[in-house]
Amino acid sequence: MVELTPLLDAPALVVRNEDTSLVIADVHLGIEYDLYHSGINIPSQIAGRMDRIKGYIGQANPDRIILLGDIKHNVPRTSFQEVDEVPMFLSELAKSAIVDIIPGNHDGNIEKLIPRNPDINLHDSRGAVIDGVAYFHGHTWPGPSLLKCKHWVISHNHPTVKLTDNVGHTITRQAWIKAKLDESVVRANYKPEEFEWSDPEIYIVPSFNELCGGIAFNESWHDDLLGPLFTSRAIRLEEAQVYLLDGTFMGTIDNLRKYSREKFKVPTDKSRKYRRRKHYRP
Repeated sequence: MVELTPLLDAPALVVRNEDTSLVIADVHLGIEYDLYHSGINIPSQIAGRMDRIKGYIGQANPDRIILLGDIKHNVPRTSFQEVDEVPMFLSELAKSAIVDIIPGNHDGNIEKLIPRNPDINLHDSRGAVIDGVAYFHGHTWPGPSLLKCKHWVISHNHPTVKLTDNVGHTITRQAWIKAKLDESVVRANYKPEEFEWSDPEIYIVPSFNELCGGIAFNESWHDDLLGPLFTSRAIRLEEAQVYLLDGTFMGTIDNLRKYSREKFKVPTDKSRKYRRRKHYRP
């Protein structure tokens, strides 16, 4: 029986079936290089990030580590920082467990950075079924073989929740999102002979990299979010459940919209309409 359990106070998921898998998403190695060219000088954080992951490994004792896309950051180029850090990062993880890489939209040409190691596996960008669970980054439709799985684990949107009180004070927290799908929308995007429906539950993993920012799901609509599952409205967004990293259940997206900034705006003569905001695009 598949068991999915987030690590407490960490953006990491432990999946247990026949094996134990540690799932981490959106590492974005090399983001400091990108920030430097934007005028923000932050030294490489690779040492601290490795220490964090080693702590997760110590807690979970995994048989495999699944990197759920966007291991590197810069696109379309590959920075010198990524050339140095990505091979070292992957080699270090492979000392503890098998490493499975599910490529994300930032991972173009990552195959050139993967060290020769039989314990490091690069999968297709449309995802892979590993130990009975479907994993894909979320920037594509999942491959047909993933449709038969009852559990889908994705990333890509760096989910957060933003809460505003009636005096305008706002806090933002990373969040886990658990959602269901509209079968008819998903079916329309596959050939009849390859569609095998199991009514899966989707787990959206928060970003590992603290410098990436995120998207507040309770202030976003389908068109604000990234990937075909959202733009097609396949995900039942309003019914999706939100959990903080400490395990607190916050309710559904629909219920949390009443704590968004729009709710507490000062009234004007103009009708109050939800305005799409520019987000960091993961």
